[in-house]
Amino acid sequence: MKLYHFPLSGHAHRARLFLSLLNAKAEIIDVDLANGAHKTPEFLKLNPFGQVPVLEDGDVVVNDSNAILVYVATKLGAKDWLPDDLASIAKIQKWLSVAAGEIAYGPCAARLITVFGADFRADEVIARAHRILSLIDAELGKHPFIIGETPTIADVALYSYIAGAPEGNVDLTPHPQVRQWLARIEALPGFVALPKTPVGLAA
Repeated sequence: MKLYHFPLSGHAHRARLFLSLLNAKAEIIDVDLANGAHKTPEFLKLNPFGQVPVLEDGDVVVNDSNAILVYVATKLGAKDWLPDDLASIAKIQKWLSVAAGEIAYGPCAARLITVFGADFRADEVIARAHRILSLIDAELGKHPFIIGETPTIADVALYSYIAGAPEGNVDLTPHPQVRQWLARIEALPGFVALPKTPVGLAA
């Protein structure tokens, strides 16, 4: 397997983190976004959207971070990370949707402003971030991981941009269950951190 990756991308970090947690063998290929490597014809064949991450596994190309989590868990038979009972599948899918929705438009967007100079309204995306973090905090008050007693791909999908939220001026202090959950993820064997940038509250 090959993972096309950019170190500061939370989406790419999701995929790299999960591969590492599973101790899965994969070649990590950093894509030079600053110089437009993601817009070359070669890369656009892998992902017409011109985005990382992309997983290449023989003839199979998966070019969405959450889809990569599902693909890798299924390929490697990691049923602890992606259980096959319907109730768990539904819960995991819900949180994958949250990662692609509220997390992307909240903590992720806030971090894009400070790290990459994105043109978003900071007050709006920070408020949105706190709304979803409050809901996640309440859920984590019921069990140590997002759907229960053990981590799943849903936790991996949520982790990166929540961990990086302070870089986008999103203060995690009001969300104690979230902070404890971050520590539990970071204590897992094989954990790899999202590289920090000295911006926002992390400045």
